[in-house]
Amino acid sequence: MSRQVFLYDPPDRFVAGTVGLPGRRTFFLQASSKGRVTSVALEKTQVAALAERIDELLDEVVRRTGGNSPVPAVAPTAVTDTAPLDVPVEEEFRVGTMALAWDGDEQRMIVEAQALVELDAESEDDLAEAEEKLLQDEENGPPMLRVRLSGAQARAFAKRALDVVNAGRPPCPLCSLPLDPEGHVCPRQNGYRRGA
Repeated sequence: MSRQVFLYDPPDRFVAGTVGLPGRRTFFLQASSKGRVTSVALEKTQVAALAERIDELLDEVVRRTGGNSPVPAVAPTAVTDTAPLDVPVEEEFRVGTMALAWDGDEQRMIVEAQALVELDAESEDDLAEAEEKLLQDEENGPPMLRVRLSGAQARAFAKRALDVVNAGRPPCPLCSLPLDPEGHVCPRQNGYRRGA
């Protein structure tokens, strides 16, 4: 079966968002253009890492060009997107591998999210070989979402993604674990609560 590539060049909209309540949220990347919508599920840590790496890559582009690139230093308010995900949110696949690149000729950020694939391997060497073969197989690899963004779109995506990640449950002031609405068993209190 040939690889399915969901290509958005450029998207009308590319955002990170969630479905569900804090503590039980499912994270998604969603790209849309001309009535077509693609949603892929991923972990909260993947969203955070993607946003951080996008900002780092854009900062490097600005540094290397001496500020003469169309990449803004911060996310422009004109392209800020705070709307919820487009519904219905239908997961195309769960993300396993992500990649970023900067196309200097077209001044575009390329974001790729590839489906999670389980590999059977007898040893570490076999696993490394299978992973490399999978990444090199353009025709028969797992499904992939590929999005090409302007510098402004990429900055806006990164800002929103970090905001979405940080909008979860607040941390406990003692142990930094997330506080649940139902309560929190704090390891630092060791089951003991002092009176006020």
